[in-house]
Amino acid sequence: MSILDDPAPAPRPGRLGVGIISAGRVGAVLGSALRAVEHQVVGVHAVSEASRERAEMLLPGVPVLEVEEIVRRAELVLLAVPDDALAGLVQGLADLGAWQMGQIVVHTCGAHGIGVLAPAQAMGAIPIALHPAMTFSGWSTDLARLTGCPMAVTAPAAFLPVGQALAVELGGEPFVLDEAARPAYHAALAHGANHLVTLVDQAVRALAAAGVADPEATLQPLLTTALDRTLHEGAEHALTGPVARGDAGTLTRHLAALDALRDEEGRSLEDVVATYRALARATVQRRLSAGGLSEEQAARMREALGPDGAALA
Repeated sequence: MSILDDPAPAPRPGRLGVGIISAGRVGAVLGSALRAVEHQVVGVHAVSEASRERAEMLLPGVPVLEVEEIVRRAELVLLAVPDDALAGLVQGLADLGAWQMGQIVVHTCGAHGIGVLAPAQAMGAIPIALHPAMTFSGWSTDLARLTGCPMAVTAPAAFLPVGQALAVELGGEPFVLDEAARPAYHAALAHGANHLVTLVDQAVRALAAAGVADPEATLQPLLTTALDRTLHEGAEHALTGPVARGDAGTLTRHLAALDALRDEEGRSLEDVVATYRALARATVQRRLSAGGLSEEQAARMREALGPDGAALA
C-alpha cells in the first residue's frame, strides 16, 4: 500500500470551535496559534482597517462577525480586548444572555483575574485568565516567540488544568498566579518593559543631542549586556557606573551636561534630567541597602542629585 492509499489522519481530540474578540495584536496571533494546533476559529471580530488586515493575514478564511454571533458559535471565546473595556464587554454580553453553559471564556489581560468574568461564570461559563508575558507586534513573527513564553494562568481550581493545557497548546510555559497577585504582577511587567522603552528612548535622544551619529548602535552592546547580567547575575553584580563607585562628582557633571543639552529643535531635555535624578536616587538607595555604599557615600550622592523634583523646578 502506498502513502496515497493511507486513510487521512484522525483529527486531534479535544479540538474546539474558537471565537476571537478581537483581531488586535494579541487576539489575531493567539488565534493563529490555536488554529495551528487544529482548533477551528469560527469567527473573529475586527472593526478597524488595521484589525481587518491583521485578521486577513493571520486568520485567512475566518469570517469577520459581530461579537454576539461569535459568542453564539464558539465553544471557547478568547477576549483579547483592552483592560478597561473587558468588564463592560463581559457584562454587556451577560445582559444579552449570550454566554452559554460550559463555554470556556478566556481573557488575556494581565491585570485582571477571573473576577471580571463573573457575569459569564454566573451563566455557567468556565472563566480563565491567561496572560502571555511578552509584547506583541501583531505579525506572524510573534508565533515563534510564543514558544517557551511564560504564561500566567488564573482559574477556579477545577479548571486550572484547562488553562494550563491551553497555554501549552499556544507554545507557552504556564504558571499559576493567584487572583489577588495579578495587579502587582502586571504592574511589575509594565514597569520593567514599558518604562525600559522610555528609558532607552531618553538615552537615544541624549546621545543624539550630544552629537553621536548612531545612538542606537552605540547603546546596543551596553544595554544588551546590562540586561542579560541583571537577569542572570542580579543587580548587585550587574551595576556599573558612578553610583556603583560612589562617585558623587560624576553625578554632578552628568546633571550639568544633560541640563545643557538641546535637541535638533532647540528644546531642553527636561524629562531626561528628571528621570536620571529619580533613577539615580533609587539606585543609591538600592546600593546602600545591599551594602555596596556607606552612609557617607550615599549622603554625598543624594546631595549631588538635589532634592526631589529639582529637575522640574
